[in-house]
Amino acid sequence: MTLQISLIQQIDVLLPQTQCGLCGHRDGCLPYAKSIAEGEAANKCIPGGQPVADALALLLHREALIAEESIWPIQSDGRPQRMKAVIREDECIGCTKCISACPVDAIIGSGKLMHTILTDLCTGCELCIPPCPVDCIDLIEDTRPVPMEHIRIIEENDLRNRYYAHIQREEKRHTHRKGPVVRAAIDSALFSQMTQQNKALTTIKVIQKVEITPPQIDAKTTIELAKLRTHIKKLEKQLSVRADAKKQQQLHELQLQLLALQEV
Repeated sequence: MTLQISLIQQIDVLLPQTQCGLCGHRDGCLPYAKSIAEGEAANKCIPGGQPVADALALLLHREALIAEESIWPIQSDGRPQRMKAVIREDECIGCTKCISACPVDAIIGSGKLMHTILTDLCTGCELCIPPCPVDCIDLIEDTRPVPMEHIRIIEENDLRNRYYAHIQREEKRHTHRKGPVVRAAIDSALFSQMTQQNKALTTIKVIQKVEITPPQIDAKTTIELAKLRTHIKKLEKQLSVRADAKKQQQLHELQLQLLALQEV
């Protein structure tokens, strides 16, 4: 079971964490990762496009498949155009249905009051659009520059954490909620296992942070920062040529160490 969870986690790391359900798994990237580990085709992640399909094939030692086509044009990084939702705020009636539907809590507002979307957090999943009774949500192109690999990984990790927090909160409220459920019943056991594993990893990283964080920026820290940046640039260059799950994980760990040192 531990090996299976480890494989699911490795697969999930490669998925874009849009939680859109376009792969056919209504409750997002983690259920699809589990299904891939059990043998499902690894080319169904539409937001991830061909880069994600190729990375998953490499990780799983499977034949590379053509990614399922997106309706959006392809960006310079080989992935479909990133999208974001926006609310026509003067038409919003404050029903709160979109808030419940957003898997990463990117919508803020209150009952009978105008809502707005935090566009920097919006994944363009479209899940807020169907429940809106007045059809006041539009999907538009995300005009921000295509993120560099290390920035994208940081964004995806943040979205994953936000989604897990959303799921945990919604599960607690589920038995007392009135009104329609905007998502399917989740695999509570799977999310629980992954959440506990993530907590363990976070604890390890916090301990590492305490160990490597000096009381002030001194010469030793400056040298360490320089070494980390050099190693990160080397890995980014390698990954820009060829995807590698182990190197991506190594890159993520180095970025966390860099952030820990910079926070001093």
